[in-house]
Amino acid sequence: MTAITSSIPSDPTGPTPVGDPLSRVRAAPRPARLATTATSVAGRTVRKFVRTPQLLVVSTVQGAMFLLIFRYVFGGAINAGPVSYVEFLVPGFVVTSVLFSGMGGAAGVAEDVHDGFFDRLRSLPVRRSGLVTGRALADTTLLTWSLAITTAIGFAIGFRLLGSVAAGLAAFGLCVIYGFAFTWLFITIGLLAGNAQAAQGMALIVFPFTFVSSAYVPVATMPGWMQAFARNQPITPMVNAVRCLVLGSPHLAGLSGTTAHYVVLSLAWSVALVAIFLPITVARYRRG
Repeated sequence: MTAITSSIPSDPTGPTPVGDPLSRVRAAPRPARLATTATSVAGRTVRKFVRTPQLLVVSTVQGAMFLLIFRYVFGGAINAGPVSYVEFLVPGFVVTSVLFSGMGGAAGVAEDVHDGFFDRLRSLPVRRSGLVTGRALADTTLLTWSLAITTAIGFAIGFRLLGSVAAGLAAFGLCVIYGFAFTWLFITIGLLAGNAQAAQGMALIVFPFTFVSSAYVPVATMPGWMQAFARNQPITPMVNAVRCLVLGSPHLAGLSGTTAHYVVLSLAWSVALVAIFLPITVARYRRG
């Protein structure tokens, strides 16, 4: 009887011949590109927003409510200098609205962690940085929608653009950049929190930065010890940059210096926020 010999090598650890069927089994799948992973996760998250319209409604109503309160309850008691309080308030409120929207993003990330969504993604041959980048892009998309609604409400209650239309569009673009930068902070909070309620509580850390800034009142009206903090935290230069652009000059915004100075300073803060929290977010996600 003729012996039948196998063409497959007996040593499974040795080199696999070209064309061997086992080569397809042994070869590890190549991870998807970062851009592909990020857009896929962003698309999934945006679809979740669309299928849960209360997320959009709640953020919109919350922003409108706070803006109306500041405009009509506190507006008559605050001296904003060269311009009316509504002209002073709206740019600051639009900037700080990125923080209110981001708080919801932190809760959303914590919910995905709790439901096991990120655990399922870890089993796929994809880049870990692409997964969290996709979430950041989706949250920035929702934030841009909220910014547009808040800006429209600002015009409805009396705000008028004193600068050029191009400067106004540039100011809106800066707000989107600020939102993207702070998104990484809120994703980190969501990964650390463990559940949505804890994430919302931890996200309250942004409130001192929101109110102890130039967003709602001139910094010069604060106590001396508080002014140091207000001037040297990220929200104040961001508000100052947007206010200079939409009002047309730093003088009308109650500031010295140039518009370019505040724009560059605000962008530097944005880069710093991403540089700090993006690596932390990716590292935390990899550890699970």
